[in-house]
Amino acid sequence: MVDSRPTDEGLTIRRRRECTKCGKRFTTYEKIEQLPVFVVKKDGRRESFDRDKIMRGLLKACEKRPISLKDLEALVQDVEKQVFNSLEQEVTSQQIGQMVMERLKKLDEVAYVRFASVYRQFKDINTFMEELNKLLKEKND
Repeated sequence: MVDSRPTDEGLTIRRRRECTKCGKRFTTYEKIEQLPVFVVKKDGRRESFDRDKIMRGLLKACEKRPISLKDLEALVQDVEKQVFNSLEQEVTSQQIGQMVMERLKKLDEVAYVRFASVYRQFKDINTFMEELNKLLKEKND
């Protein structure tokens, strides 16, 4: 081994290696093994935690907004890190949605309202307006 350093905020270790026979160098990545975490859905179903589902939801909410893919990836990584660092084997979809919304609100308010409207299943314009009024109140405080 020639060099070793953490990447992805310590979730992966990058190692630079050299073949002892031919002298060729190559890179390997070691990912820290984590216990599986299950997401408990509103209807009681359980499924494996899937960071890609979060990213897909964010991409829809952030469509045509000035938010970089790098920022979205950091948001998803932050949520994933919080979920796995909790050491709980189960987390509710509501908890994950709340984590995403807290971070998204700081990133882009329009994307936040879009995400919240789907996540909270706004039934009518009044529910939508209530959320907008909360957002305006927080901004003015």
